[in-house]
Amino acid sequence: MILITDVGETVEDVGKAVAWLGNDKVAIHDHCYAFRHSMNPKFVAYCMQTTNFIAGKAKYVVRAKVKTLLINGFSKVCIPVPPLEEQERIVAILDKFDTLTSSISEGLPREIKLRQQQYEYYRDLLLNFPKPAATEVQYEQEDHQHNHKESPCLT
Repeated sequence: MILITDVGETVEDVGKAVAWLGNDKVAIHDHCYAFRHSMNPKFVAYCMQTTNFIAGKAKYVVRAKVKTLLINGFSKVCIPVPPLEEQERIVAILDKFDTLTSSISEGLPREIKLRQQQYEYYRDLLLNFPKPAATEVQYEQEDHQHNHKESPCLT
């Protein structure tokens, strides 16, 4: 089941969907709708977050101080409906990305490790100068009022 809100501060907030994965009954607020279907609920919720879906639902939002969704128009916004196996595959991929981008315990340590590797790579690349060709150092002697001084000259 998908739970959808019909009010919000922005067009993006109106019509936000949450997948209800439980089997227990759930109570919803009077500014919410329950959408029952045979699709993967997380797939539907992900579809409702896409740019195309948000643009489609925008036509059915009353723009007052509090934005309100016109549910009759909202029901005309289409989402793709691939086979259930494909929905599950897509959800698994998106769930993994979601974990990597929002989880402090899993995503953040991995991101820190990758940034550290990236830093080390570019540091080594930037500081890896070609070895100079072998040079000889010759010394010249100067005689200025009995002051002997050697100065190196590179050839």
